[in-house]
Amino acid sequence: MTWHEVLVVTLVVLVLLGAVPVLAGLFQYLLVPVHAWRNHLDRSAPYLPRVVVIVPAWNEGAVLAPSLERLMHLEYPPDRLRVLVVDDASTDDTPDVVLAKAAEHPGRIVHLRREQGGQGKAHTLNHGIAHALADDWMQALLIMDADVIYRPDSLRRMTRHLADDEVGAVTAFIREGSGRPGSVARFVGYEYVTAQAAARRAQNVMGAMACLAGGAQLHSRANLEAIGGRIDTSTLAEDTYSTFLTQLDGRRVVFEPAAVVLAEEPDSVRALWKQRVRWARGNVQITRTFSDVWFRRPWPLRRGGQRLGSFTFGFVWFAVYLLPVAMSAAAVGLVGLWFVAQTTALTAFQALWWVAVAAYVFVTVTTLLLDRETARRTWFQGLTFPGLLALVVMTAAWFPGLWEDRIPALFGLQMTATGRGVWQLVLYAWPLLAMLAARLVRTVEGVPVLRVLSVPLLYLIGFGPLLCAITLDAYVKQWRGAATTWDKTVKTGRVVG
Repeated sequence: MTWHEVLVVTLVVLVLLGAVPVLAGLFQYLLVPVHAWRNHLDRSAPYLPRVVVIVPAWNEGAVLAPSLERLMHLEYPPDRLRVLVVDDASTDDTPDVVLAKAAEHPGRIVHLRREQGGQGKAHTLNHGIAHALADDWMQALLIMDADVIYRPDSLRRMTRHLADDEVGAVTAFIREGSGRPGSVARFVGYEYVTAQAAARRAQNVMGAMACLAGGAQLHSRANLEAIGGRIDTSTLAEDTYSTFLTQLDGRRVVFEPAAVVLAEEPDSVRALWKQRVRWARGNVQITRTFSDVWFRRPWPLRRGGQRLGSFTFGFVWFAVYLLPVAMSAAAVGLVGLWFVAQTTALTAFQALWWVAVAAYVFVTVTTLLLDRETARRTWFQGLTFPGLLALVVMTAAWFPGLWEDRIPALFGLQMTATGRGVWQLVLYAWPLLAMLAARLVRTVEGVPVLRVLSVPLLYLIGFGPLLCAITLDAYVKQWRGAATTWDKTVKTGRVVG
């Protein structure tokens, strides 16, 4: 092969890398219907263990009262449910709120005060776990966030899976539940259906779970003791760490989609950025910590074994983990091909975006059908998730010449050769340009006189590229060794149960 042929092949491979996350997404969604037959319900049974609920709380006075009240009215035997609120040295009225609720429900709600706060959620949880393990009463432990609202039947739907002693932990479906969500919260609501209701169903089918939801993770006592009786404090993704340890120790982790938990999610780009940088940095830490797990033969420790080491789970994990890299590689490959082999560049561009369009239509329709309640609130955000400008790129791939010839001709215009070249380069580089432009949304939102433009910009650029930009920022921060402090997401009590 000549050097030119080698270069073309290399650039085509870069473009193909951009299709990997799309194929991984399609693979997961194709498994969703299989969940109707391949799930854990056949091995579950009515089971109501004695449950201790741990609620970590730092300045949560605005959201705690309704969360605690809903816990007291769950469809669960009152004598089998206790709540420990671990007050992380709050400086607001959190202690007063908890003590008032404890007086209303004596013996069922307990206030635990930490005098040294600010060490992070994991430290706060460990304070409560040590208290819960101090006697033999507890049979299962539920970890939740202070702002979440549990649907009345959610806990008993989760505990039924613990009737199978091969199950170590169960997680629920966290749904965005703000009464009047703004655009960012609506995007998050749609995303949660894809990342939880769909992806975790697929993971149930694969037999390997990526993460217990931080606001809804139920552990059996046996599992909690087996993984060390505490939550890991060395990572920003303590919930994922516990999920991996549970499965590596031979117990299953199950997602229960019928257990619905409502939560308030960030409704600004800057707040979302702060939250997701923490999550993404935690995933980097997890990927490194469990480096000996990936793509290894599953260990058949028990019936079904654990499948974290399977090819399918590793394929999905790294497709998401390296999504910004894949998008950047595709853009670099297409732009490079434009300079050395324009015909090949056009063919590769159309092929890549035909796959992307097919995935976009299939995933969007399936997502909206999967959770009708969320669909009614977020259908527009689902349609515009990749960004309005990305829809322009899709139509350019599906209908060659539409934007270069047909639309200008409607106005009596004709695109010049230079303009055509610039337009093609923008189309080819769009995945990378979108991630760069996503930072502009965050910047604009932080300038008071320009803030009104942030939402229109978000719809133009897309929520998907925004999440990729956040992930890329997290990777850079982790590479630079930024401090791993746990930065709390502020909640204001907008959940309507």
